[in-house]
Amino acid sequence: MTGNEAARRHVPVLLEEVLDGLRIRQGGVYLDGTLGGGGHAREILERYAGTRVIGLDRDPEALEEAAGTLAGYGDRALLHRMDFRRMAEAIRASGLQRVDGIILDLGVSSMQLESDRRGFSFTREGPLDMRMDPDQGCPASEIVNSWDREDLARLLTRYGEEKRARSIAAAIVRERATAPITTTGHLARVVTSVPGMNRIRNIHPATRTFQALRIEVNDELGALEEAIPEGVKHLVDGGRMAVISFHSLEDRIVKRSFRRLESPCTCPRELPECRCGKVSEGKVITRKPVVPSAEEVGTNPRSRSARLRIFEKGGGKGKGKGDKAWQ
Repeated sequence: MTGNEAARRHVPVLLEEVLDGLRIRQGGVYLDGTLGGGGHAREILERYAGTRVIGLDRDPEALEEAAGTLAGYGDRALLHRMDFRRMAEAIRASGLQRVDGIILDLGVSSMQLESDRRGFSFTREGPLDMRMDPDQGCPASEIVNSWDREDLARLLTRYGEEKRARSIAAAIVRERATAPITTTGHLARVVTSVPGMNRIRNIHPATRTFQALRIEVNDELGALEEAIPEGVKHLVDGGRMAVISFHSLEDRIVKRSFRRLESPCTCPRELPECRCGKVSEGKVITRKPVVPSAEEVGTNPRSRSARLRIFEKGGGKGKGKGDKAWQ
């Protein structure tokens, strides 16, 4: 696939909202911690003269595709194969201490979903893997075939918010006693066979199970918890972080992390003024998440669950009790 073909294939979610929200300036340096196909990065480099993008992705296939998409921008695109929780390392490796903005576009990419070999999709038969970095961690099949029923149920409840978690876990344990569950199709059939699952509307019965496994395999929520405060620490004053999430677990972490950064005070509510000495890192720009327009959802159905939140470094409220709008 040529760089131009890759560029046409990748559709950046909430593109205009991200670019406007970051207030991108000519000559600025921006970090894309989830480079994927390079869509957001390409638009920054194309539209704003002299900008540079530090692009991170732990998926070598995604990084290869992005390299093709961004090849025409030369050394303005600095690409690194690494998890976004290591963004400070990438910034230093680029000879910098701070960047003007950060983008995190969370979740699984279209390229990953469309690959039979990666195991992310319940609609495509393939090995039950789900690792974003195929050289790190254990595949989803190891969890499915080795965890006990209670641990599986807790996983599906915690990361999938699955109401029938115990029944699905029991079905998995019964099935693997006969034959290991090693493919996406096999697991999807097991989940769908659970009584009541075929009555679920709007989403595939295996959606929440696959989500829970993917999050666990890649430690997605743990990485996000670490990356948000680390990223804000490495923004210039007035720089912004934009995070796009695709399910409630991610969005909740983003919302709470931004709130803590804006209002870190831990003093009891009854005290008239802050005494803990903790200082705000900045301010939340989006009191409510920005969502895709009906037009965008129509042209890119996978954007329908996207939620964008933005935080600005500096210019916050200093020491204090916080914004009651969050309470």
